Amino acid sequence: MRKPVREGCRKSAKPSPCKYKVTLEYDGTGYSGWQVQKNARSIQGAMIDAARELFGGEVDVQGAGRTDAGVHALAQVAHLDIPHRLPAQKILYGLNDLLPAPINILRVEEAPTTFHARHSAKARSYLYLISRCRTAFGKRYVWWVKDELDIGRMRAATEIFAGFHDFASFADKRIDKRLSTEVQIDRTDLEAWGDLIVFRIVGSHFLWRMVRRLAGILVEAGRGTLSSAEIERMLTSASELPARCTAPPSGLFLAQVLYEGDRLEPLLLPPHPLFMKRG
Repeated sequence: MRKPVREGCRKSAKPSPCKYKVTLEYDGTGYSGWQVQKNARSIQGAMIDAARELFGGEVDVQGAGRTDAGVHALAQVAHLDIPHRLPAQKILYGLNDLLPAPINILRVEEAPTTFHARHSAKARSYLYLISRCRTAFGKRYVWWVKDELDIGRMRAATEIFAGFHDFASFADKRIDKRLSTEVQIDRTDLEAWGDLIVFRIVGSHFLWRMVRRLAGILVEAGRGTLSSAEIERMLTSASELPARCTAPPSGLFLAQVLYEGDRLEPLLLPPHPLFMKRG
């Protein structure tokens, strides 16, 4: 009786390509974003360089989301196609030995050949951190807003975004001009923890700079310069205001990528000493 062959990496006389699911965290400060770009440091580029050195040949690394320049990740997911099978733990240790300090592999798991980090994802969760207190050490991880912010107004505004809407006013038309701007938002949360305001949004996918523009509009709502009715109109008719209110990348984190069977994790602050006392 033949033994079943494990899906993904098949044992044979000739090694065949194998696929792995890689979960990683990174500090996006000083990087051009996830995606490889000419003459610029990218997270994907660093991953490819490390994997090529580790495996001594061509590899393919694709991420679940194209985070922008300066944006961070608590749990970005990528798939890694390599020439031959290695134990997942050896890949984790090997990549971490070769990657720069701002990038850290959290988990490596063998994946079926059908797995695709982006196409297989069911939802994504982002956090945006706003600080109401000036900070020297946390500047790269928050947006400091010195104006007084009304949490109730901000929370009411987040509820407007929930559901299925056309977010054309929040899209970057230079990048997303060929893509649908309709997005399903499954959940929004806004919490005040000490001098931090934490905005979480969970959706099927997100347009380029969409979350940063949503955060910028929330701050305007908190300042009292935008009403709920004005924000609702941005979802039914074109507005240039979100682009002018784009929040800085420093406060944005890709928090979780969800696949079939995954559950949304509890709302928590990034695991950084600056935030430990505030959660």
